Amino acid sequence: MKTMRGFSLSMLLLIFGTGVCFSQAGLSAKWEELTGPDFVQAIHQSQGVCVLPFGIIEKHGPHLPLGTDLLDVRYAVMNAVKQEYAVVFPAYYFGQIFEARHQPGTLAYSLSTQLTLLQETVSEMARNGCKKVVIVNGHGGNEHLLPLFAQAQLASPRDYVVYVFGLPNENVPGRPALKTPYDMHAGEVETSSMLIARPDLVHQDRATQQSGEDQKRQSLPDSVYTGIWWYARFPNHYAGWGAAANKPLGEFDQKAWSREIAEALKAIKADDASLKLQNQFYEESQHPLDTKQ
Repeated sequence: MKTMRGFSLSMLLLIFGTGVCFSQAGLSAKWEELTGPDFVQAIHQSQGVCVLPFGIIEKHGPHLPLGTDLLDVRYAVMNAVKQEYAVVFPAYYFGQIFEARHQPGTLAYSLSTQLTLLQETVSEMARNGCKKVVIVNGHGGNEHLLPLFAQAQLASPRDYVVYVFGLPNENVPGRPALKTPYDMHAGEVETSSMLIARPDLVHQDRATQQSGEDQKRQSLPDSVYTGIWWYARFPNHYAGWGAAANKPLGEFDQKAWSREIAEALKAIKADDASLKLQNQFYEESQHPLDTKQ
């Protein structure tokens, strides 16, 4: 039988039927790639677990792209959700990076904007069925911001839980030994990871064009903190030696990071205590004098 300008019914079933089956069986994990109906299915398949990979836009020495942290964390998360499915939020880079405002390309939003935008983003995710929001941090400058944000969720009732997954664990058995004495930013470790995540954006031949050594322009006890510490030590916004990067280290770190994220997602899916405890806390916080002493 012929139909639709010469295409047989069997041919149409082959063309369109295959596409429908692929859509149902192979849901994308990327929020922005899902259709409306597929998004509903994806939320059910993920058990309401959604991931917000948290990066930044900042200089990474003279050899790595401004979006290194964002590209790196999304690469790790996308590999993790292949192991443990979850819905992944689009590129997010509205974090803390005041210390790099003197460098070209840096996007440093006010603290109030950072907190407001993150709160509204998480709330919108939850409204769309993400009752377990996992923020995976890819930037050292967010290490204080994100725990503060998670703690602030206790200020008012929520029907969802925010989880924060910190920076990669670098003390993993079998990890290739580093060649450089220290590595804090755009050095051996980050450059190695980017050689795996986005090798097309790495200009390793430029890694020696600026110094990544500690300038030691401040003398204070280790127990004293000041916001200018990073600029005092690393004014080039480069801390380490990117020229020492290598693919074996990058591949090891990327696999380990993705595996740890996947393990965390699995544990979060199984977590039925956090929301119950939040609800109990909210109720008790309204009547603190009634709390058993």
